[in-house]
Amino acid sequence: MDKRKITEELLQMFIGHLQEDEKSEATIKKYTHDIRCFAEYAEGKEINKALTLAYKALLDEKYATVSANSMLAALNMFLQFMEWHDCCVKRFKIQKQTYCPEEKELTKAEYQRLIYTAGKQGNERLALLIQTICGTGIRVSELQYITVEALKKGEAVVSCKAKTRTVFIISALCRKLLSYAKRKQIKSGSVFVTRTGKPVNRSNIWREMKELCSQAAVAPEKVFPHNLRHLFARTFYCIEKDIAKLADILGHTNVNTTRIYIVTTGAEHRRKLESMRLVT
Repeated sequence: MDKRKITEELLQMFIGHLQEDEKSEATIKKYTHDIRCFAEYAEGKEINKALTLAYKALLDEKYATVSANSMLAALNMFLQFMEWHDCCVKRFKIQKQTYCPEEKELTKAEYQRLIYTAGKQGNERLALLIQTICGTGIRVSELQYITVEALKKGEAVVSCKAKTRTVFIISALCRKLLSYAKRKQIKSGSVFVTRTGKPVNRSNIWREMKELCSQAAVAPEKVFPHNLRHLFARTFYCIEKDIAKLADILGHTNVNTTRIYIVTTGAEHRRKLESMRLVT
C-alpha cells in the first residue's frame, strides 16, 4: 500500500475535481492555498489522524476559530476526495452569536457619509458602486452583471456558485447608472469597468473604500464591500421580516447563512430587552 503523502500531482487532481464540481475560482484558490499550508506543515510525512489532529491544534493557536474552521473544511474535503476518511477531523464548535459587535456594524448614516465623501473626492464610480452593492444586496464579484442592458430592463440575471437568480434594480439607481454610463460612453456590457474596459478589481475596490474612512469619519474595520451587503440585508429584514425571501434575494441556499446577516448590535439587543419592562 502506498504511503499517504500530499504531492503536487494529487493536488492538481483535487483542483480538477473542484473545477468539475463547478466551484468558483475564488473557492478553488482558497482551498488550494489551505491544502498547500497543510502540506507544508506535513513536511512530506505520511498523512494520518495524529498528524491532522496536531495540525488542528496548531490552527487553534494561530487563527481565529472561524478562520481555523474554514481551513479545516478545505482539508476535510481534500481528505474525502482522497478517500482518507479516517484522517478527517471535526471542526471547532462555535457558540451562536445573538448580536454582533457595534464596532463592526456599518450604520446607514456611516454608509451615507462614505457615498458623500467619495463624491466629494471626485470618485463618482466608487460612490455609485457603493450604492449599487448596498441598493441591490449583490456580492462584489457580481458587479459584472450590472450591465447597460440590465439597467434598461431594471433587473440583472446573476450567476454565482452554480446558481442563477434575478436581482431587481430600483429605478433611482437605474437612472443614476445609465446617466453615468452615457457620460463615460459605456454603450453595452458591464458599467463598472476600468479605463481599459476590464471589470473593476476586487482588491482595488477594497483599497478605494478604505481610503474614504478617515475623511468620512468611519472606522476602517467597518468599511469593506461585504458589509454593504449586510446593511442591505438588515434594512430589508426590518421592513419585511421575511428571512426566506431575503435568503432568495441574497442567493443563499441555507437560511442559517442569512441569519448571520440580520443579527443586530448589542445596543439594539439591549434596547429590546429594556422595552420588555419585566423588572418592576
